[in-house]
Amino acid sequence: MSLPILPTISTFFIVLSAVFVAIGWAQIKQRKIEKHKKTMLLAGLFALTFFTIYVSRTLFIGNTAFGGPDNIKIYYTIFLVFHIFLATTGAVFGIVSIASGLKSKWVLHRKIGPITSVIWFFTAITGVAVYLLLYVFYTGGPTTSMFKAILGGH
Repeated sequence: MSLPILPTISTFFIVLSAVFVAIGWAQIKQRKIEKHKKTMLLAGLFALTFFTIYVSRTLFIGNTAFGGPDNIKIYYTIFLVFHIFLATTGAVFGIVSIASGLKSKWVLHRKIGPITSVIWFFTAITGVAVYLLLYVFYTGGPTTSMFKAILGGH
């Protein structure tokens, strides 16, 4: 089995981000504030790395269509929409969590930090599931870049 390099790398970074969120959560429970700060910033950097790879790939190479059986495509699509909703929500919460922590807005940070973490764990889990469905369990369908889709061509 040959796995596509960019989706594999980007999925690795989203998993790494979630692992560092878990480590950061444990650190704050132990009152290791400086370690927590550095770990969560690293988690954010890993998430940003994922996002950069994902957007670049989407723009220049394209998104891969689901290549599995037609009778489960609707379930995959619903699952994908759920994942995208989680990822978008998690990103917004993540930005607010990081910003509130950096600005010492502790009431807000303590309130949304745990929620952000849980959303991010589910984002990572569903992201891995999307990756597995697209590239491991089934062969990916056609890929078309946004530029080609907009400008025409093959």
